[in-house]
Amino acid sequence: MAHFIDRRLNSKGKSTVNRQRFIRRYKQQIKEAVSDSISKRSVTDVDSGEEVSIPTRDIKEPVFHTTKGGKREQVHPGNDQFSTGDRIKRPPGGGGQGGAGEGDASDQGEGQDDFVFEISKDEYLDLLFEELELPNLKKNQLDKLVQYETYRAGYQTDGVPANLDIVRSLKGSVARRIALTSGKKKKLKELEAELAQLKADKFDHQLRILELEKEITELKKAIAKVPFIDTFDLRFRNYEKRPKPTSKAVMFCLMDVSGSMDQATKDMAKRFYILLYLFLTRTYKNVEVVYIRHHTQAKEVDEQEFFYSQETGGTIVSSALRLMDEIIRDRYDANEWNIYAAQASDGDNWADDSPLCSDIMMQRLLPVVRYYAYIEITERQHQSLWREYQKIAEIQEHFAIKHIQTVEDIYPVFRELFRKNVAKQQGVA
Repeated sequence: MAHFIDRRLNSKGKSTVNRQRFIRRYKQQIKEAVSDSISKRSVTDVDSGEEVSIPTRDIKEPVFHTTKGGKREQVHPGNDQFSTGDRIKRPPGGGGQGGAGEGDASDQGEGQDDFVFEISKDEYLDLLFEELELPNLKKNQLDKLVQYETYRAGYQTDGVPANLDIVRSLKGSVARRIALTSGKKKKLKELEAELAQLKADKFDHQLRILELEKEITELKKAIAKVPFIDTFDLRFRNYEKRPKPTSKAVMFCLMDVSGSMDQATKDMAKRFYILLYLFLTRTYKNVEVVYIRHHTQAKEVDEQEFFYSQETGGTIVSSALRLMDEIIRDRYDANEWNIYAAQASDGDNWADDSPLCSDIMMQRLLPVVRYYAYIEITERQHQSLWREYQKIAEIQEHFAIKHIQTVEDIYPVFRELFRKNVAKQQGVA
């Protein structure tokens, strides 16, 4: 028979249950930090984990402590300016305006402290794309596109605190303590019964009584050293994703690479498309993506060329719309495919070409697509292309136009375009 002796003490840190409560309490702050982090990352580092700073409000727990009562007067050692009973004047410019400190006072009622909470890559992406979906997705073919749904899949010994199952963990704690202490408790009862019998006997058993009392004390110490709960006892709810067949879908990505698109504007367009690509690949399976770059001429390219090619030229937006229409007719039957499109441009286009873009959109593309999103990235005044597209958005619910001026606008615009039930809530920016 093997005996296991567990002499480890309980941790003095915060319990896992308190950590779980903390995560629930600060979920909104974590989501806000995730949103803010998008604008601070490089284009190639969008999908890594994140360190989140928690605001100081409510971060400290209340503590009761005792102090000296009554009226007290004290002169600290080393004082050479004041005597007992002297009144000390306020610092010049009191009331928070001057004081003895250096630097300017903050005009904010709160700030950031040094507490940093780390979330993993998976947790980061889950928060990033929470409550997003492809609008108007129709289940017309149940053999290609697979949407994942989360389901319970038993328990595991490690995981995030939010998935901790307290009842199952306590059951494990009880089982471990029974296994480690049942033999000792049984022995303890036998020794206590023998001790009581010897003390009731009229004969002298002093030496044996002392031995029994020593053994009983040691057994009680050994039982007390077994911790109430241990990391071995923790059980976390396990969640897995299983495929849920829906339908076939294709996303067209149309990006303007003309000379008017400077490098900063192209970087913002790339950030938007990287977010779109991560959203599609994480939420759905087997979504096809078609990349189209255009200046005066449009060309279908692969992912590498779409994001990194340096080709440039003039601007004829209709060339990209024509190419998209040709590809749809050749490869994507609207009766079998859910067709989506996202177009990014700075809005610069030949004035005579913008009405042609509107005609192609209304006559050829919008009748077959589920959802079309146009993103204009510019700090200038809107030009003819925006005005033409705005007329379409006013009469077509599945056509959306949004304006991006800075990097900070990308993620909020992305969430607004692809939030659930967006077709019913869509408004023009």
